[in-house]
Parts: sequence; structure tokens; C-alpha cells
Amino acid sequence: MTFELETAKEPEKLKRVVIEPVSRVEGHGKVTILLDDEDRVHQVRLHIVEFRGFERFIQGRPYWEVPVMVQRLCGICPVSHHLVAAKAMDVIVGAKQLTPTAEKLRRLMHYGQMLQSHALHFFHLASPDLLFGFDSDIAKRNIVAVVEAYPEIAKQGVLLRKFGQEVIRLTAGKRVHGTGAIPGGMNKNLSREEREILLKDIYHMVAWSRDAVHLAKKLYTDDMERNTQFGYFRSNMLGLIRADGALDLYHGGLRARTETGETIFDHVDYSHYSDYINEEVKSWSYMKFPFIISKGTQDGWYKVGPLARINNCDFIDTPLAETERRDFVAYGHGFPIHSPLAYHWARMIEMLHAAETIKDLLHDDDVSGNDLMVKGEKALEGVGVLEAPRGTLFHHYRIDENDQVTMANLIVSTTSNNHAMNEAVRQVAKQYLDGHTVTEPLLNHIEVAIRAFDPCLSCATHAVGKMPLMVEILDAEGRALDRVYKDGAGEVGCAV
Repeated sequence: MTFELETAKEPEKLKRVVIEPVSRVEGHGKVTILLDDEDRVHQVRLHIVEFRGFERFIQGRPYWEVPVMVQRLCGICPVSHHLVAAKAMDVIVGAKQLTPTAEKLRRLMHYGQMLQSHALHFFHLASPDLLFGFDSDIAKRNIVAVVEAYPEIAKQGVLLRKFGQEVIRLTAGKRVHGTGAIPGGMNKNLSREEREILLKDIYHMVAWSRDAVHLAKKLYTDDMERNTQFGYFRSNMLGLIRADGALDLYHGGLRARTETGETIFDHVDYSHYSDYINEEVKSWSYMKFPFIISKGTQDGWYKVGPLARINNCDFIDTPLAETERRDFVAYGHGFPIHSPLAYHWARMIEMLHAAETIKDLLHDDDVSGNDLMVKGEKALEGVGVLEAPRGTLFHHYRIDENDQVTMANLIVSTTSNNHAMNEAVRQVAKQYLDGHTVTEPLLNHIEVAIRAFDPCLSCATHAVGKMPLMVEILDAEGRALDRVYKDGAGEVGCAV
């Protein structure tokens, strides 16, 4: 599994294919592919070309502003940044153990985020490829076509996301960029009337989530030969794990396993993450390349997110999701499943777990309690970690005696998947590009591999970007041999 990002020899003599930017993902990135005269692939790289720099401009701000500020990194998963920053600030205000009400309200908010984000990605962004095919007419590869061809599936996807957003609204104050979590706890509870509103629909959400697992499984297993080999690679895996080995998306210790499932480290206190994980910088991308220190930069790269988490945990503590997890594990004959397209199946298992967890929390009277805040001895440094929809998310802060932030380090889920996405793109390019003329469906194959990870490129580099797409093949002198473009409206054209 050694990761190869070597520079091609004499790249100026090779043809260059450029996909810029990648579509149906959050943020702005591009892919470059270098080919020789026989169309053999020599180099493939995913470049992240946007930059904003949250880690710098929050310096000098008072620490209590951070949980609200940092969620502006993203409009898709702001809750993840809001909560993980609040967890870090809990340490700074000395809140070693939150009240049961605050803990459960945060979990409710977080699992609402998992539900809405997973529904958004699977139904709105990924399902057009999975339902219609990677080579299908571009006019069909969108949520509107899904609504027309599969109205019930589309309806359930929309309502699942809407429900998750309602959970967020009632716990955070707003669907996007809320303020519910504060250092040391929460600023509001969930009233009994609000609980009843959510309980009215939660059983539909559980049932539809289970249907989504079965759909994702069917789409994956119906074409097993292609889907298991599409962009296939093996890697280490990283994620949080509960003390008893269960999947826990809000809190736990760090567990890393090898490509074959052997333990690298387990139940590590995440406040010491920097003793186990480091980040490498490449000149051609604003996104860093994290790696496990003990295994080095070449062999220490890893993947995070639903596929890593389902492979990594020992069990899931909600019954329906645990049944589906066992089915997933059995499909791999006890070995980790590494195919990128299996991310969708694992993602839906997590969505089912989120729906079941929300149901249990809504029946818990603690979420309507009034004991919301704790504090203790103040500290000058805090680390927060949780499992965001896309994977393990790290926030690390230091403050001074004036309560102002002096240092911030964020390792975002998509950053941890940087090596893995590059490898998936490289494998797909080798499988589908060699010897073929550049076409829009070919571009989509490459993008399908990236979309499987549900990347948030804005989060990873702390910026926002745009979504048109162009691929060019140039000769050694830079003359265009072939060009295919897709504009912001999705119109495709060819030009030389």
C-alpha cells in the first residue's frame, strides 16, 4: 500500500489531462493526469487550489467566539465544526464532564447532522451515478432526473435530510450556523413540545434509513465485479472508538488499523493526537497529507469516514444498524472492505444508526433538563475530536492569559482522506483512461471516485470555490489535442 506520488520523468514531454474543477462536491479542486504517446498513465494528482486560512485569522479572537466562528468553514457540515470546537473549549473552561442534559443535547444535534449530511450526499449527489450509471446521459445525472424516475426514493431522501435539519434547528437554534453549543455545555434544552414534533416522524426516518441501506447494498452488490474493483486500493484506517469497541460518532479514543485489520494503536487519548499523527505538505496542493508517524509518510497514510469506521468498530449499539453492519462484514468474509464505492453502503448504515440514536434520545427526559452548564479550572490549551460525516475531525487551540486564541490547528476529515482520494483517482485513470478518447462520461468516472469519499474541499483548505469543469489533452508544446468542457449549468461541449 505504499503511496506513490512521484514526479513523472520529463513531464514536459507528456500529455496533460486537466479536470477543473471537480463537480458535485463541496469546494473547488482539480485533477491532472500525465500520459505518454501510448496513453499510458504516468502521474495522477488531485489538486486542491483554494485557500482561506481560518487557522490564522481566528488568532486574536476570544476563545468563546470560536465555536460560532469556525463553522463558517462550511455550509454543509457546520455542526461538526461547531461541536468539535465547543469540545476543545470545554477543556479550556475546565468542563471535564458535561451534564447529562448538555451531553445528550450535543449528541442529538450531532446525529441530526449525520442524518442530514449522509442523506444529502447519497440521494442528491451520488444516487444519479449509482441509479443511472456512470456512462449515462449527463442530463439524467442529477436529482431532478432521480425525482422523475424514482419519485419515492427521491421523496425519502429529501424528507430524511429535512428531518435532520429540523433536529439541528431545535438544538442549535438554526439549521445552518447555529449557536447551541457553548464552552462548558449548551445554551438551550429541547422542550417536550419540540420532542413531540420530532417523535411524530422519527419512526418513518428509521424505516426509510433502513430502506436506504438495502438500496445502497443492492446497488453495490448487483455489479460486484465492477464495483469492488472500481478505484480499488488498500490502506490503513483511522477513527474514534468507544471504550467497549462500539462505533461512537461523538466521543471516544483513537483507533488505527492496517489494511488487513491489524491494530496499529488503540483507545488513544485524542488530546495526544500529535504524538501519533503528523501532516506532510506538498507544493502542488493547499491540502495537507496526514500520516501515522510510526509508519512514516510512505506507508502511514490512511482513510477516514464511514468505510473506515464500519471496518474499524467492533459493533454498533443500535440493533438495526448492527444487523446491517454484520451483513457488511460478512460480505468481506471478515476482512476489511476497501473498495471506494463501498463508502455509500457504509454511509447508509451510519445514517440508520443516526436515526435510531435520535429516536432513543428523543425518548430520554434528560434532553429536556435544565442543568446545561459546568465549568472548572481554566486551561490554556484544548483539543476536541469527533467523527464528522466525512471522517475524524481534529480541532486544537491554545489561548493566552487574555483569553485570546494564539494557535489553531485543524485536521479536517477530507484532509485525512487526501492520500486515499489521490490513490482512488490514480486507479480509475489507469482502469478507464488508457487508450480511450477523452469524453464527458470518462470525466465522470474520475469524479465518481472522488465523490465516493463525500469530500468537503472547502473544509479541508478552509475556503469556497466554483463548479465548472474542463479536461484538456495537450502535446509537449502545450497545443490542445482534445478538449471537453462542462459549464456551470451542466452543458457539455467539445473544442480544439
